Amino acid sequence: MDAVIQAKVDAWLNGSFDAATKDEIKKLQEQNPEELADAFYKNLEFGTGGLRGLMGVGTNRMNKYTVGMATQGYANYLKQCFPAGVSVAIAYDCRNNSRFFAETTANVFAANGVKVYLFEALRPTPELSFAIRHLKCQGGVVLTASHNPKEYNGYKAYWDDGSQLVPPHDKNVILEVDKIASVDDVKWDGGEANITIIGEVIDAPYMEMVKGLSVYPEVIEKHKDLKIVYTPIHGTGITLLPDVLRSFGFNNVHIVKEQAVPDGNFSTVVYPNPEESEAMSLGLQLAEKLDADILCGTDPDADRLAIGVKDSNGDWVLMNGNQTAVLAFNYLMEARKTKGIAQANDMVVTTIVTTPMIDAIAKGNGVGCYRVLTGFKWIAELIRQKEGKENYIIGGEESFGLMIGDKIRDKDGISAVALLCEMAAYEKEKGRSLYEKMIDLYMQYGFYKEHLISITKKGMDGQQQIAAMMESYRNNPLKNINDTAVVKLLDYELQKGINPQTGEEWPIELPKSNVLQFILADGSSISARPSGTEPKIKFYFSVNTTLNSAAEYDEKKKELDEKIKQIIFDMKLEG
Repeated sequence: MDAVIQAKVDAWLNGSFDAATKDEIKKLQEQNPEELADAFYKNLEFGTGGLRGLMGVGTNRMNKYTVGMATQGYANYLKQCFPAGVSVAIAYDCRNNSRFFAETTANVFAANGVKVYLFEALRPTPELSFAIRHLKCQGGVVLTASHNPKEYNGYKAYWDDGSQLVPPHDKNVILEVDKIASVDDVKWDGGEANITIIGEVIDAPYMEMVKGLSVYPEVIEKHKDLKIVYTPIHGTGITLLPDVLRSFGFNNVHIVKEQAVPDGNFSTVVYPNPEESEAMSLGLQLAEKLDADILCGTDPDADRLAIGVKDSNGDWVLMNGNQTAVLAFNYLMEARKTKGIAQANDMVVTTIVTTPMIDAIAKGNGVGCYRVLTGFKWIAELIRQKEGKENYIIGGEESFGLMIGDKIRDKDGISAVALLCEMAAYEKEKGRSLYEKMIDLYMQYGFYKEHLISITKKGMDGQQQIAAMMESYRNNPLKNINDTAVVKLLDYELQKGINPQTGEEWPIELPKSNVLQFILADGSSISARPSGTEPKIKFYFSVNTTLNSAAEYDEKKKELDEKIKQIIFDMKLEG
């Protein structure tokens, strides 16, 4: 074994670690030295959002010690920033060890003199964001790996406004975490009196806040028997969503029983991700059997959602993240106008890789629309900047996330599902489905079609290959893609835009991010975004055309699919 790795293994075998951890290391030494090397070859990185990794012993794994060291660094930073006193809220999801990691986190904070509010049982991530604001905490943590496979867990860190960390705090916390060189630097216990258990005291105001987002309660009253199928995919959504739907007035909700019980092994799915049709398959079966009006699903920590609806032929289809966002954004803008509650300074926020159709809808409704970097922390940051000047309504992105209203500052699958069910009732009142509403919007604002491919470059030089690809795009800007002129190349890393046809340049007023975006003369866009942690690069495609009638939909859809296929071919991309 590499000498550096061996030294780290020896440090754990001889250090202040529990007997079970040392026994597991010895077992790996005998039975699986390759896995042992992977567990120790590097430290699990505390990134700008926190920790995420495989669970197990070692410096490169999620375990009591890596969680404790991260918490010690975060506690040190919070105490520097808030010398008058610090309180934090802590939540956790259904994953194996999430409760244990949450208790570990609570004990370390408490031992450092921090006031801790720990949820009594698993709760959705958005409720943690709400709790931070409601309890006026200075920070918070949720233990979850979101929609990753069962072997993973994670640790998301939050700031006093209920959003995940943004500059300068993200980098500053990382610096403090990196200073914790040993488990002996961690205060593990002794502050138990600083821990308060919470539950109903937050559940009630959170659900009241969600109920307050309803725009048409009178329509729900007429369609309270709307047939809703919901799956929490073994996650935290089951703790609140059925009650939230009842509070909205819906009384015909059917839970997918096989996925109703929280289960860290996610026994009925390969990946607990509602973006995957496989994860929603049991829900689709029940929706079809019951002839439901809408199918809804949330991921393990209930911050993402997916919906299924019947198409024009009566067949069930899952809406993609862009379509779901378009329906929700349009509903709130239209409904607020119709109800007479729209304000002149209303604004919506989306991200640079989300469908441009949202911009078109906002323009059509006279509502300000902003684009930020990918991630809800940037939406939250913009709300903070605009507070008192503009009125935030809704934000969202293509990765199946929505954030409705400004009482929370992270994506919220609970409120999104409730509002989408209200939208289904509203459209049913008009004699149509959400699918038909989507086609109506395509006719009104243009038919936008999106596609995503993810390319993995395997091997030791995979990251370098991707870096070289990005440099090539930067240094030799494409002037044409699929016989269409590139009129803008937006380089978010260099924070500038350029017109490859004329050489004109302009600044981009967003934080740095390694993303390149090609805007074509016909309104098509292609975005290239490498992963910061894996040898992967994602390409986001958006194309559009006009749709004059619903009868043209299938034909136009084929045209747009073919256009995306040709762009991928012309750019010589795999996938």
